[in-house]
Amino acid sequence: MKFRNIIFALLAVSLIGLIVYRVSSNSEKEKSQKGPAKRSVAEFAGKVVQGSDFATSLTLSGSIEANEQVDIRSEISGIVEAINFEEGKSVKKGQILFRVNDLELRAQLAQIKTAQGLSSENERRAKLLLEKEAISQEEYDIASADFRSAQSRTQLIQAQLAKATVRAPFDGKIGLRYISKGTYVTPATPIATLVNDSQVKITFSVPEKYASQIIIGDTFSFTTSNNDGKYSAKIYAKEPEIDVATRTLKIRGLSENKDGKLLTGSFASITLPLQIVSDALLVPTEVLIPIQNGKKMFVVKDGKAKEVIVQTGSRTAKEILITDGLTAGDTILTSGVMTLQDGMPVRVKL
Repeated sequence: MKFRNIIFALLAVSLIGLIVYRVSSNSEKEKSQKGPAKRSVAEFAGKVVQGSDFATSLTLSGSIEANEQVDIRSEISGIVEAINFEEGKSVKKGQILFRVNDLELRAQLAQIKTAQGLSSENERRAKLLLEKEAISQEEYDIASADFRSAQSRTQLIQAQLAKATVRAPFDGKIGLRYISKGTYVTPATPIATLVNDSQVKITFSVPEKYASQIIIGDTFSFTTSNNDGKYSAKIYAKEPEIDVATRTLKIRGLSENKDGKLLTGSFASITLPLQIVSDALLVPTEVLIPIQNGKKMFVVKDGKAKEVIVQTGSRTAKEILITDGLTAGDTILTSGVMTLQDGMPVRVKL
Protein backbone atom coordinates (compact mmCIF):
# COMPACT_ATOMS: atom_id res chain seq x y z
CA MET A 1 0.00 0.00 0.00
CA LYS A 2 2.79 2.35 0.93
CA PHE A 3 4.60 1.42 -2.25
CA ARG A 4 1.55 2.38 -4.33
CA ASN A 5 1.28 5.71 -2.56
CA ILE A 6 4.93 6.40 -3.27
CA ILE A 7 4.36 5.64 -6.96
CA PHE A 8 1.35 8.03 -7.09
CA ALA A 9 3.38 10.73 -5.31
CA LEU A 10 6.24 10.41 -7.78
CA LEU A 11 3.82 10.63 -10.73
CA ALA A 12 2.20 13.73 -9.28
CA VAL A 13 5.57 15.42 -8.73
CA SER A 14 6.62 14.53 -12.28
CA LEU A 15 3.37 15.94 -13.70
CA ILE A 16 3.73 19.17 -11.73
CA GLY A 17 7.32 19.49 -12.90
CA LEU A 18 6.29 18.97 -16.50
CA ILE A 19 3.60 21.68 -16.23
CA VAL A 20 6.04 24.12 -14.66
CA TYR A 21 8.56 23.40 -17.43
CA ARG A 22 5.98 23.97 -20.17
CA VAL A 23 4.78 27.22 -18.67
CA SER A 24 8.33 28.49 -18.24
CA SER A 25 9.26 27.44 -21.78
CA ASN A 26 6.22 29.17 -23.32
CA SER A 27 6.90 32.33 -21.34
CA GLU A 28 10.47 32.48 -22.58
CA LYS A 29 9.28 31.87 -26.14
CA GLU A 30 6.75 34.71 -25.94
CA LYS A 31 9.41 37.05 -24.60
CA SER A 32 11.76 36.09 -27.38
CA GLN A 33 9.00 36.74 -29.97
CA LYS A 34 7.91 40.10 -28.53
CA GLY A 35 11.41 41.44 -28.24
CA PRO A 36 12.21 41.63 -32.00
CA ALA A 37 8.70 42.96 -32.86
CA LYS A 38 9.22 45.90 -30.60
CA ARG A 39 12.60 46.53 -32.05
CA SER A 40 11.48 46.25 -35.76
CA VAL A 41 10.44 49.40 -37.68
CA ALA A 42 8.22 49.30 -40.82
CA GLU A 43 9.60 50.83 -44.01
CA PHE A 44 7.52 53.23 -46.13
CA ALA A 45 8.17 55.16 -49.32
CA GLY A 46 8.51 58.90 -48.82
CA LYS A 47 9.21 62.16 -50.57
CA VAL A 48 10.72 65.49 -49.53
CA VAL A 49 8.35 68.30 -50.54
CA GLN A 50 9.97 71.26 -52.27
CA GLY A 51 8.34 74.48 -53.53
CA SER A 52 8.01 75.13 -57.25
CA ASP A 53 6.11 77.43 -59.61
CA PHE A 54 2.64 76.10 -60.35
CA ALA A 55 0.14 77.48 -62.88
CA THR A 56 -3.29 76.92 -61.42
CA SER A 57 -6.12 76.23 -63.82
CA LEU A 58 -9.83 75.44 -63.81
CA THR A 59 -11.52 72.68 -65.76
CA LEU A 60 -14.94 73.90 -66.86
CA SER A 61 -17.77 73.04 -69.18
CA GLY A 62 -19.05 75.38 -71.87
CA SER A 63 -20.85 75.52 -75.18
CA ILE A 64 -19.87 76.59 -78.67
CA GLU A 65 -21.99 79.23 -80.38
CA ALA A 66 -21.86 80.82 -83.81
CA ASN A 67 -20.27 84.23 -84.07
CA GLU A 68 -23.45 85.43 -85.82
CA GLN A 69 -26.71 83.53 -86.21
CA VAL A 70 -30.18 84.60 -87.30
CA ASP A 71 -33.48 82.98 -88.23
CA ILE A 72 -34.49 84.17 -91.69
CA ARG A 73 -38.13 85.31 -91.86
CA SER A 74 -40.30 87.52 -94.05
CA GLU A 75 -41.36 90.85 -92.59
CA ILE A 76 -44.55 90.88 -94.65
CA SER A 77 -47.19 88.29 -95.47
CA GLY A 78 -47.56 86.90 -98.97
CA ILE A 79 -46.88 84.11 -101.43
CA VAL A 80 -43.24 83.14 -102.01
CA GLU A 81 -42.58 83.56 -105.73
CA ALA A 82 -38.82 82.87 -105.85
CA ILE A 83 -36.19 81.10 -103.70
CA ASN A 84 -32.62 82.03 -104.58
CA PHE A 85 -30.51 79.96 -102.17
CA GLU A 86 -29.41 76.35 -101.83
CA GLU A 87 -29.61 74.53 -98.51
CA GLY A 88 -26.28 74.16 -96.74
CA LYS A 89 -24.50 76.58 -99.09
CA SER A 90 -22.61 79.77 -98.35
CA VAL A 91 -24.19 83.12 -99.14
CA LYS A 92 -22.81 86.66 -99.25
CA LYS A 93 -24.06 89.72 -97.43
CA GLY A 94 -26.79 91.42 -99.48
CA GLN A 95 -27.51 88.34 -101.60
CA ILE A 96 -31.23 87.87 -102.38
CA LEU A 97 -32.55 84.81 -100.55
CA PHE A 98 -36.22 84.82 -101.59
CA ARG A 99 -39.00 87.12 -102.81
CA VAL A 100 -42.60 87.50 -101.74
CA ASN A 101 -45.21 88.41 -104.36
CA ASP A 102 -45.53 92.22 -104.36
CA LEU A 103 -48.05 92.94 -107.15
CA GLU A 104 -50.58 94.37 -104.74
CA LEU A 105 -47.99 96.63 -103.14
CA ARG A 106 -46.84 97.89 -106.55
CA ALA A 107 -50.44 98.73 -107.45
CA GLN A 108 -50.84 100.63 -104.19
CA LEU A 109 -47.58 102.47 -104.89
CA ALA A 110 -48.80 103.55 -108.35
CA GLN A 111 -52.02 104.81 -106.83
CA ILE A 112 -50.23 106.74 -104.10
CA LYS A 113 -47.80 108.27 -106.58
CA THR A 114 -50.72 109.57 -108.66
CA ALA A 115 -52.24 111.12 -105.56
CA GLN A 116 -48.85 112.54 -104.63
CA GLY A 117 -48.49 114.15 -108.07
CA LEU A 118 -51.88 115.80 -107.75
CA SER A 119 -51.22 117.04 -104.21
CA SER A 120 -47.83 118.38 -105.37
CA GLU A 121 -49.49 120.41 -108.13
CA ASN A 122 -52.16 121.68 -105.70
CA GLU A 123 -49.46 122.76 -103.28
CA ARG A 124 -47.60 124.62 -106.10
CA ARG A 125 -50.74 126.47 -107.18
CA ALA A 126 -51.65 127.34 -103.61
CA LYS A 127 -48.22 128.82 -103.09
CA LEU A 128 -48.59 131.09 -106.14
CA LEU A 129 -52.04 132.22 -105.01
CA LEU A 130 -50.73 132.89 -101.52
CA GLU A 131 -48.00 135.12 -102.95
CA LYS A 132 -50.74 137.08 -104.78
CA GLU A 133 -52.80 137.11 -101.56
CA ALA A 134 -55.57 135.33 -103.41
CA ILE A 135 -55.94 132.70 -100.67
CA SER A 136 -55.34 132.66 -96.95
CA GLN A 137 -52.35 131.13 -95.18
CA GLU A 138 -54.62 128.44 -93.75
CA GLU A 139 -55.69 127.29 -97.21
CA TYR A 140 -52.07 127.03 -98.30
CA ASP A 141 -51.18 125.07 -95.16
CA ILE A 142 -53.92 122.53 -95.92
CA ALA A 143 -52.61 122.00 -99.46
CA SER A 144 -49.06 121.67 -98.18
CA ALA A 145 -50.12 119.13 -95.52
CA ASP A 146 -51.91 117.02 -98.17
CA PHE A 147 -48.72 116.94 -100.23
CA ARG A 148 -46.51 115.89 -97.29
CA SER A 149 -49.05 113.22 -96.32
CA ALA A 150 -48.96 111.80 -99.85
CA GLN A 151 -45.15 111.73 -99.69
CA SER A 152 -45.26 109.78 -96.41
CA ARG A 153 -47.69 107.21 -97.84
CA THR A 154 -45.43 106.75 -100.84
CA GLN A 155 -42.41 106.15 -98.59
CA LEU A 156 -44.40 103.64 -96.52
CA ILE A 157 -45.38 101.58 -99.57
CA GLN A 158 -41.81 101.72 -100.87
CA ALA A 159 -40.57 100.36 -97.52
CA GLN A 160 -43.10 97.52 -97.70
CA LEU A 161 -41.95 96.74 -101.23
CA ALA A 162 -38.33 96.58 -100.06
CA LYS A 163 -39.36 94.01 -97.43
CA ALA A 164 -40.78 91.77 -100.13
CA THR A 165 -37.21 90.98 -101.16
CA VAL A 166 -35.27 89.26 -98.33
CA ARG A 167 -31.47 89.56 -98.42
CA ALA A 168 -28.69 87.96 -96.37
CA PRO A 169 -27.73 90.29 -93.49
CA PHE A 170 -24.14 88.94 -93.37
CA ASP A 171 -21.82 86.37 -94.96
CA GLY A 172 -22.49 82.86 -93.76
CA LYS A 173 -23.85 79.41 -94.42
CA ILE A 174 -27.58 78.91 -94.74
CA GLY A 175 -29.21 75.82 -93.31
CA LEU A 176 -32.24 73.75 -94.25
CA ARG A 177 -35.22 75.63 -95.66
CA TYR A 178 -38.74 75.06 -94.38
CA ILE A 179 -40.72 76.52 -97.27
CA SER A 180 -41.24 75.92 -100.98
CA LYS A 181 -42.08 78.21 -103.83
CA GLY A 182 -45.76 79.13 -103.55
CA THR A 183 -45.86 78.90 -99.74
CA TYR A 184 -47.88 81.60 -98.03
CA VAL A 185 -45.59 83.10 -95.38
CA THR A 186 -46.11 85.50 -92.50
CA PRO A 187 -43.60 87.15 -90.16
CA ALA A 188 -44.04 84.10 -87.88
CA THR A 189 -43.11 81.57 -90.59
CA PRO A 190 -39.54 80.17 -90.24
CA ILE A 191 -37.69 80.14 -93.56
CA ALA A 192 -34.13 78.98 -92.70
CA THR A 193 -31.23 79.73 -90.37
CA LEU A 194 -28.18 81.71 -91.44
CA VAL A 195 -24.97 81.05 -89.50
CA ASN A 196 -21.56 82.71 -89.64
CA ASP A 197 -19.15 80.26 -87.97
CA SER A 198 -15.82 81.37 -89.42
CA GLN A 199 -15.30 82.36 -85.79
CA VAL A 200 -17.12 80.76 -82.86
CA LYS A 201 -17.96 81.96 -79.38
CA ILE A 202 -17.27 79.78 -76.35
CA THR A 203 -19.54 80.61 -73.44
CA PHE A 204 -18.92 79.28 -69.92
CA SER A 205 -19.21 80.28 -66.26
CA VAL A 206 -16.58 80.43 -63.51
CA PRO A 207 -17.21 80.20 -59.74
CA GLU A 208 -17.55 83.49 -57.91
CA LYS A 209 -14.24 83.16 -56.00
CA TYR A 210 -12.26 83.14 -59.27
CA ALA A 211 -14.13 86.06 -60.89
CA SER A 212 -11.50 88.67 -59.98
CA GLN A 213 -8.79 86.64 -61.76
CA ILE A 214 -10.54 86.75 -65.15
CA ILE A 215 -8.97 89.36 -67.44
CA ILE A 216 -10.17 90.42 -70.88
CA GLY A 217 -7.60 89.29 -73.45
CA ASP A 218 -6.50 86.16 -71.57
CA THR A 219 -6.40 82.95 -73.58
CA PHE A 220 -7.63 79.46 -72.70
CA SER A 221 -7.73 76.07 -74.37
CA PHE A 222 -10.65 73.76 -75.04
CA THR A 223 -11.56 70.46 -76.67
CA THR A 224 -14.80 69.03 -78.06
CA SER A 225 -16.24 65.54 -78.13
CA ASN A 226 -16.74 65.47 -81.91
CA ASN A 227 -13.04 65.77 -82.86
CA ASP A 228 -9.61 65.18 -81.36
CA GLY A 229 -8.25 68.70 -81.87
CA LYS A 230 -7.18 71.08 -79.12
CA TYR A 231 -8.15 74.69 -79.71
CA SER A 232 -7.42 78.06 -78.14
CA ALA A 233 -9.66 81.06 -77.63
CA LYS A 234 -9.33 84.59 -76.28
CA ILE A 235 -11.64 86.09 -73.67
CA TYR A 236 -13.31 89.18 -75.13
CA ALA A 237 -16.32 89.80 -72.86
CA LYS A 238 -17.81 88.95 -69.49
CA GLU A 239 -20.97 89.80 -67.60
CA PRO A 240 -20.70 92.86 -65.33
CA GLU A 241 -22.22 91.03 -62.36
CA ILE A 242 -22.35 87.65 -60.60
CA ASP A 243 -25.40 85.49 -61.24
CA VAL A 244 -27.11 85.42 -57.83
CA ALA A 245 -28.81 82.08 -58.58
CA THR A 246 -25.64 80.14 -59.45
CA ARG A 247 -22.96 82.38 -57.89
CA THR A 248 -21.00 82.26 -61.11
CA LEU A 249 -19.70 84.78 -63.64
CA LYS A 250 -20.49 84.20 -67.32
CA ILE A 251 -17.50 84.52 -69.67
CA ARG A 252 -17.29 84.51 -73.46
CA GLY A 253 -14.27 83.82 -75.66
CA LEU A 254 -13.68 83.88 -79.41
CA SER A 255 -11.89 81.24 -81.48
CA GLU A 256 -11.03 80.95 -85.16
CA ASN A 257 -12.87 78.24 -87.10
CA LYS A 258 -11.51 78.51 -90.63
CA ASP A 259 -11.72 74.76 -91.25
CA GLY A 260 -15.30 74.54 -89.93
CA LYS A 261 -14.55 71.64 -87.57
CA LEU A 262 -16.05 73.43 -84.57
CA LEU A 263 -19.79 72.85 -84.75
CA THR A 264 -22.10 75.31 -83.05
CA GLY A 265 -24.08 73.85 -80.20
CA SER A 266 -21.25 71.45 -79.29
CA PHE A 267 -20.09 70.79 -75.72
CA ALA A 268 -16.67 72.26 -74.88
CA SER A 269 -14.30 71.03 -72.18
CA ILE A 270 -12.36 74.13 -71.11
CA THR A 271 -9.01 74.50 -69.34
CA LEU A 272 -8.76 78.04 -68.00
CA PRO A 273 -5.34 79.06 -66.60
CA LEU A 274 -5.36 81.31 -63.56
CA GLN A 275 -2.50 82.91 -61.60
CA ILE A 276 0.96 81.32 -61.24
CA VAL A 277 1.68 80.28 -57.62
CA SER A 278 5.32 80.65 -56.55
CA ASP A 279 6.85 78.07 -54.17
CA ALA A 280 3.76 75.90 -54.51
CA LEU A 281 3.76 72.63 -52.55
CA LEU A 282 2.49 69.74 -54.67
CA VAL A 283 1.91 66.21 -53.35
CA PRO A 284 0.64 63.03 -55.01
CA THR A 285 -3.13 62.78 -54.78
CA GLU A 286 -2.96 59.28 -53.26
CA VAL A 287 -1.30 60.49 -50.04
CA LEU A 288 -4.42 62.39 -48.97
CA ILE A 289 -6.91 60.70 -46.66
CA PRO A 290 -10.46 62.16 -46.53
CA ILE A 291 -11.74 62.89 -43.03
CA GLN A 292 -14.84 64.52 -41.63
CA ASN A 293 -13.45 68.07 -41.54
CA GLY A 294 -11.26 67.94 -44.61
CA LYS A 295 -8.16 65.93 -45.56
CA LYS A 296 -5.14 64.62 -43.72
CA MET A 297 -1.74 63.12 -44.59
CA PHE A 298 1.32 61.80 -42.78
CA VAL A 299 4.75 63.41 -42.47
CA VAL A 300 7.85 62.07 -40.72
CA LYS A 301 8.97 63.76 -37.49
CA ASP A 302 11.80 62.26 -35.39
CA GLY A 303 11.43 58.85 -37.00
CA LYS A 304 7.68 58.66 -36.38
CA ALA A 305 4.62 59.19 -38.55
CA LYS A 306 2.80 62.40 -37.68
CA GLU A 307 -0.74 63.12 -38.82
CA VAL A 308 -1.32 66.63 -40.23
CA ILE A 309 -4.54 68.29 -41.40
CA VAL A 310 -4.09 70.07 -44.73
CA GLN A 311 -5.99 72.45 -46.97
CA THR A 312 -5.94 71.82 -50.72
CA GLY A 313 -6.25 73.92 -53.87
CA SER A 314 -6.08 73.19 -57.57
CA ARG A 315 -5.00 69.81 -58.86
CA THR A 316 -3.47 68.18 -61.90
CA ALA A 317 -3.95 64.62 -63.12
CA LYS A 318 -1.49 63.26 -60.51
CA GLU A 319 -0.79 66.01 -57.99
CA ILE A 320 -2.68 68.43 -55.78
CA LEU A 321 -1.72 71.82 -54.39
CA ILE A 322 -1.42 72.07 -50.58
CA THR A 323 -2.29 75.56 -49.40
CA ASP A 324 -2.01 75.03 -45.62
CA GLY A 325 -0.64 72.44 -43.18
CA LEU A 326 2.62 71.63 -44.96
CA THR A 327 5.96 73.43 -45.26
CA ALA A 328 8.79 73.11 -47.77
CA GLY A 329 11.33 70.48 -46.69
CA ASP A 330 8.78 68.23 -44.95
CA THR A 331 9.12 64.52 -45.67
CA ILE A 332 5.75 63.00 -46.54
CA LEU A 333 4.87 59.30 -46.57
CA THR A 334 3.59 58.15 -49.95
CA SER A 335 2.94 54.41 -49.51
CA GLY A 336 0.75 52.41 -47.15
CA VAL A 337 -0.93 55.56 -45.87
CA MET A 338 -4.10 53.69 -44.86
CA THR A 339 -2.08 51.50 -42.43
CA LEU A 340 -0.28 54.38 -40.75
CA GLN A 341 -1.13 55.63 -37.27
CA ASP A 342 -0.14 58.84 -35.54
CA GLY A 343 3.13 58.30 -33.64
CA MET A 344 3.97 55.01 -35.36
CA PRO A 345 7.76 54.42 -35.80
CA VAL A 346 8.68 54.40 -39.48
CA ARG A 347 11.70 54.13 -41.70
CA VAL A 348 11.56 56.18 -44.90
CA LYS A 349 12.78 55.06 -48.29
CA LEU A 350 13.22 58.15 -50.47
